[in-house]
Amino acid sequence: MKSRPQRAPLSYLCLIVLAACSKSAPPPPPPQVAVVKAQTQSVPLERQFVGRLSPYYSSNVTARVSGVLLRRNYTEGSPVRAGQLLFEIDPVFYRAQLNNDLALLAEDQATYVNDHITAARNRKLLPVGSVSQQTVDNSDAAERSAAAKLKADEATVASARVLLNYTRVTAPISGIAGQQQVTAGAVVGSSTSDTGGSGTLLTTVQQIDPMYVNFTLSSADLATLQQSQTAGSIDLQQQNHTTVQIALPNRASYGTAGTLDFSDVTVNAATGSINMRALVANPQRRLLPGMYVSLSVNFGQQNNVFLIPQQAVQRDTVGAYVFVVGADGKVARKDVEATNSLGNNWVVTRGLADGDQVIVTGVQMVREGAPAKTVAWQPLAAASGASAASTAPAAPAVSTPAPSSSPAATPVSAASPASAGMAK
Repeated sequence: MKSRPQRAPLSYLCLIVLAACSKSAPPPPPPQVAVVKAQTQSVPLERQFVGRLSPYYSSNVTARVSGVLLRRNYTEGSPVRAGQLLFEIDPVFYRAQLNNDLALLAEDQATYVNDHITAARNRKLLPVGSVSQQTVDNSDAAERSAAAKLKADEATVASARVLLNYTRVTAPISGIAGQQQVTAGAVVGSSTSDTGGSGTLLTTVQQIDPMYVNFTLSSADLATLQQSQTAGSIDLQQQNHTTVQIALPNRASYGTAGTLDFSDVTVNAATGSINMRALVANPQRRLLPGMYVSLSVNFGQQNNVFLIPQQAVQRDTVGAYVFVVGADGKVARKDVEATNSLGNNWVVTRGLADGDQVIVTGVQMVREGAPAKTVAWQPLAAASGASAASTAPAAPAVSTPAPSSSPAATPVSAASPASAGMAK
C-alpha cells in the first residue's frame, strides 16, 4: 500500500521531462536555394546538325584514248593549274593515223583541183557546141563530189588531231591532284568519245577552297519554323545571311563561319528531309572532302523566350519542368517546354512568366509546397572568380612568418580552425 504513492510522482516527473524536451527542439529551418529570375528576351535561333564536307569542284581525269601510259608529269597531292599536263599516253598510233588522213586529204585536194578545171573548161565550150550538155553535167557532178570528199577528209584530219591531243592528258580544272590510279606501262582507255565515259580513271582533281558542307533539315522542322515565323515568335534571316559555325571531328571550333548556299525545294521521299548546303572558306586546307563535322546554323532570331541554366530544368515521364519559389516563399512546380539549348542554357518557350524565381541549385533539398530561402544564383565561373578575389588579400599574411621567439607568432595553417575546434 505504501508503494503506490511513491510511483505516481515518478511518472509525473517523466512526463515533465518529456514535455521539456519536446519544447526545446525547434523546427528545422527552410533549405537555402539559389535562384535565377526569369526574364523574356530575344536570342539567336540556332539549330545543331551533322554535315559532310565535299569539294567546291571535283573532276575525274580519265583516259579518252586507248594506249600505253608512258609517264606521270605531276606530284601527287600537289596543286595543279587548268590545262597542266598530268599524263602522257603513247602517241605513235594516233600520229600515224593523222599522217594517213593528211595524205588522203592531199590526194583528194588534187582530184578536186582537176575536176574543177575540167568542169570550168566544159562550161566554156558548151556555147560553141564543142561539148554536149551531158558532158557539162557530168563534169559539174564530179566537181561537187570532189568538193564533198574534200570536206570529209578535212573532218577526218581534225578528228585525228583531237585523238592525238588526247594522248596528252591535262588537268580540266585548277585544284589539288590526287593519287594516280594506274602506273606507267599500263594499258589504259577503252573509249574514243569526248566524254570518256568508259575510259580508265587516272586521277581526280579537286578544288577545296572554298568547301561545301552538306546537311539535311527534316520537313517537320521546316514546317515548324515557317509556322513560328507566321506567328511572329521567330524572325528568319535571308539565305545569304544565314551563318554556319563548324566544329571539327575532335570538337574543336573551326573558327571561320560559313554561309548557307543552297536549300532544296524538294523533299527526299526516302528520308523526309530537305537537302541544304553551306559554303565555307578553307585557305589552310584544314577541312577535307568526306569529313563529318558538327554544325550550328543561325537561322535568325527567337523572340519572347527564357534562358534557364541547364541544371535547373528537370525531366520526368510528363516532360520538362522547373521548381520556382513563389511570392509566399513556397516551392511550386511548373511544366515547361525546352527542346533547344543555347550555350549552357535551355531555351524555354512556354511555361514561365516574367519574374519567376527558378531554382538552379538545391533542387534536391526542396519539395513542392514547402518553404525555401532564396539567394541569387551565380554561374560557376563567376563564383570561383569571386572566391579567388576574396581570398587573395589574406595570402601575404599567411606566407609571412613572425619571429619564433614570440608564442603568438606561430604560423597559421589552413587546418588551424579545425584544429582549434578539435582542441575545444
